[in-house]
Amino acid sequence: MNWDDTTDAAEERLVGPAADREDQAVEAALRPKDLGEFIGQEKVREQLDLVLRAARARGATADHVLLSGAPGLGKTTLSMIIAAEMGAPIRITSGPAIQHAGDLAAILSSLQEGEVLFLDEIHRMSRPAEEMLYMAMEDFRVDVIVGKGPGATAIPLELPPFTLVGATTRAGLLPPPLRDRFGFTAHMEFYEPRELERVVHRSANLLDVDIEPDGAAEIAGRSRGTPRIANRLLRRVRDYAQVKADGLITREIAAAALAVYEVDARGLDRLDRGVLEALLKLFGGGPVGLSTLAVAVGEERETVEEVAEPFLVREGLLARTPRGRVATPAAWAHLGLTPPRSASAGGGQQDLFGA
Repeated sequence: MNWDDTTDAAEERLVGPAADREDQAVEAALRPKDLGEFIGQEKVREQLDLVLRAARARGATADHVLLSGAPGLGKTTLSMIIAAEMGAPIRITSGPAIQHAGDLAAILSSLQEGEVLFLDEIHRMSRPAEEMLYMAMEDFRVDVIVGKGPGATAIPLELPPFTLVGATTRAGLLPPPLRDRFGFTAHMEFYEPRELERVVHRSANLLDVDIEPDGAAEIAGRSRGTPRIANRLLRRVRDYAQVKADGLITREIAAAALAVYEVDARGLDRLDRGVLEALLKLFGGGPVGLSTLAVAVGEERETVEEVAEPFLVREGLLARTPRGRVATPAAWAHLGLTPPRSASAGGGQQDLFGA
């Protein structure tokens, strides 16, 4: 699978969780500055607050922190809050940018005492750099290799105490020795609609957008549990309200705007509905193999599996089975279709399409 291809596909979608340049610019302005401003993730906030307060009371650097969860839930924001709460500068980099141990050594050797190093997509870091990071996290020391072959020598380099904040969307890909070196780990959960309403109201206030409570609720309900998507939908609805109405976002205006952008009441977009419609109308609800389903919707197999399916499965609209993909009763209801008797029996000729 080409991960970059599926990432590009996700970035093109209005409801995709990946951040584009516009998102990054807006998020910088909307980002909360401390834990008190941060909305949602109640357990994570409470636990992290204890960790940071204790570190400040001891006059020590905070423990290394690992944040896992889907894109757009606030991992980067929390890393910046950690630095702000500790009164320390922050250095931001990512796993894909560190391809050699020397890349990591250069970053670590330039850190100041107490500085926060945010390493996004930490699971994509190269293995040599990963092994160097073990010693840096535990002993605040790295061995720099000078020369090659029998004449190579290791020069120990002492590092100032620092706090590493690692972020990952795939915690299972982190090797146990790396996970074990984090003093605090937290998993970011998807947001509830009520929490997203608060996010939308806060963002609307900062963007100087007039919005009614039912308008915020409409946007929140289509945001797939993700603040980044909620903020993106808010901006598109704001544009619609300014052009087509008087600038005030009501429920009716939000619904009309998101209909233009093909985001339905449950947060499904064109790709999601295309997968469901092919599964229901062409294959009677399944089971059908992934490759066959991808051909039916005119997309790559990886795009369907990595971009569309996770949300459909999480919403209970699609199930992955050993025999292939199967639509649930909720999928038939969402598209306003009546399932055939063979769908409830689970088979018929669709057994020909295996997983």
